[in-house]
Amino acid sequence: MRTMRTENAGGGTAVREQDSITTKSGAKAATHTTKVLFVCMGNICRSPTAHGVFRKLVAEAGLEASVHVESAGTHAYHVGEAPDARAQQAAKRRGVDISDLRARQVSLDDYHDFDLILAMDWENLALLQQQCPRGQKHKLHLLMRFAGEHDAATVPDPYYGGSEGFNTVLDYVEDACQGLIEVVRRRATMYAAA
Repeated sequence: MRTMRTENAGGGTAVREQDSITTKSGAKAATHTTKVLFVCMGNICRSPTAHGVFRKLVAEAGLEASVHVESAGTHAYHVGEAPDARAQQAAKRRGVDISDLRARQVSLDDYHDFDLILAMDWENLALLQQQCPRGQKHKLHLLMRFAGEHDAATVPDPYYGGSEGFNTVLDYVEDACQGLIEVVRRRATMYAAA
């Protein structure tokens, strides 16, 4: 793991760790990793749920060496906090553990570092587009564009509702992440063949 200091869009700094691969000789190996960042407003409900679901799918697909997953919020309301207890409980019921995740705000470096930056809704996508440096906007998408079974364009915010909202988030996120895993699997296969 390597530690990176990043400047967030609000001007503060954050510290995060990233995976790196070291060869048997101790040299850093060049890797073609697909880096995916899930984004919602506070990074305590929807984006950590997507982070956890996709992380599990990546592990099940054996793609840990070629896919890096993180989540962040467009706002700094909850930086350093664990995901909402209701999100953790709903995820745990479906075999997904997100208790280790901690909220952080999107940083300016994220726009360069990640290949896909996936917003949960139109408002957060618009905020990302406003902050995104030139030449990086092609990386910004709504997560639900990868969904195959749900027609919704966005993942609804469950924060002010009851526990059923967190189940709906999981339904949508699981659907979209199934489509997304196929995209990153194809990308990994393409890089392996190169």
